[in-house]
Amino acid sequence: MAANPVTAPVARVRATYGAVFQNRRFRALWASQLVSGIGDWLVIGLLIPLVTTLSGGSAFAVAGIMIAKIIPSLIFSSFIGVFVDRFDRRRLMIACDIARALLTLILLFTNSLALIYLTVLLMEIASLFFSPARNALIPRLVAPEEVTIANGLAYTTQQGSMLIGLTMSGAILAGFEAIVRWVLESGFPLVDVLAGVFAPALLGPRAGVVLNSGTFIVSALLLWSIRMDVRPEREIGKLDLTLLGRDALDAFRFLKQHQELKGLLSTIGLALLGGGAVISVGLVYVQQNLTGGLPILDQFGAIQRLIAAPQTFVLVVLALGMVTGAVVVPRLARVLSLQMLFLGAVATFGVTMMIFASSSSYLVAMLFGFIAGFCIACLTVAGNTYVVRTVADEIRGRVFTAMESVIRVALLVSMVVVAPLGDLLAALVRALTGEGVTSWFSGPRITLQLASLIVMAAAYYAYRTLDLRAAPEEADA
Repeated sequence: MAANPVTAPVARVRATYGAVFQNRRFRALWASQLVSGIGDWLVIGLLIPLVTTLSGGSAFAVAGIMIAKIIPSLIFSSFIGVFVDRFDRRRLMIACDIARALLTLILLFTNSLALIYLTVLLMEIASLFFSPARNALIPRLVAPEEVTIANGLAYTTQQGSMLIGLTMSGAILAGFEAIVRWVLESGFPLVDVLAGVFAPALLGPRAGVVLNSGTFIVSALLLWSIRMDVRPEREIGKLDLTLLGRDALDAFRFLKQHQELKGLLSTIGLALLGGGAVISVGLVYVQQNLTGGLPILDQFGAIQRLIAAPQTFVLVVLALGMVTGAVVVPRLARVLSLQMLFLGAVATFGVTMMIFASSSSYLVAMLFGFIAGFCIACLTVAGNTYVVRTVADEIRGRVFTAMESVIRVALLVSMVVVAPLGDLLAALVRALTGEGVTSWFSGPRITLQLASLIVMAAAYYAYRTLDLRAAPEEADA
């Protein structure tokens, strides 16, 4: 009897990481994602302190970076998936990389917050095309039994680039500056002419902008090296703009007819509505409340430096959990259905978030960060694989775009609603208890506890919506 493509344990087939990496086309896609991802985090690390300085320390101005990254999905998400499904996805990704490389360079020449936000917004529009195109392209590069591992590797790369960008940005920029200085001192033709124009940017605090632009070019070249099979008929011919609305409606009808997929997207949105508080409120919470140290580990200099910067500490541990989770998820998929992995990730995240919000210990924060990252990896890889296995290629780009939109909208609502709630509760606690309030009874802590209840509610909704009772079936030999 044929296996249910969703409930069957995915990895009972004999797919391995080595086999996937031997695939030259997937290896090029993986490398392009790694290179451009590291560059992305270098620029994010530049923009946050830059905007903080230009705005005089305004938290809202810094939040404007994230708002500029989220707004495009609210406006264009319904149609971007249509383009992804109707055009050659590889060429579309190359065009996005070139556009982002050029847009990034604008940041070299401006101190205007408005222009910085506009640049971030335009880059995010390009990213909105790039991400679903990449996710929808993966099944065309690997064998069906390798999809889960390929998704896991793609997610590992995404989080690994974040980890490298956060922890090694100083070393990367120092190495880049050393190379630039060597070129300037080499006496190569035209170097003296160009040095006066570009040296300030290449050696200054915005060198990460130039480096990031270069990573997008490298990514585009790697994507160009991928040779695809003959394009399907849907990608041939001119785009009829009158079909955009019809194709978007087709995607909505598809989601309406597939209750379980709609439930999965709703769970993601609800979980991120609560879980997004870890970004907007949690980073403030750890800055104000974490105490103590890490037994044994804090004897190492690198760990001591991370503990001295608690926000970076939590982000690094979170990224480690994501990388670990993405590696382990394909193995878990051998014994658990995708629905069980998804539900377990949401429920575990909610419970550990409540524990984190009720403690001021570095050790608890470290464990939460790692477990939360692991759960996010499970949720993402299981969700992406579910879409690949249940949605036809002709509409897959639109469904991935819908998923990206749910994620961004939920995070935006979380920042707009949950973050001000934290400030309101903090003011209320001070009014009721006076200035001598202890860190245990604080606005950020109460906000995180309430947000964790929202995540637990999302887990309950998933329990009621997903098909958990269907027994996994043995995959055909």
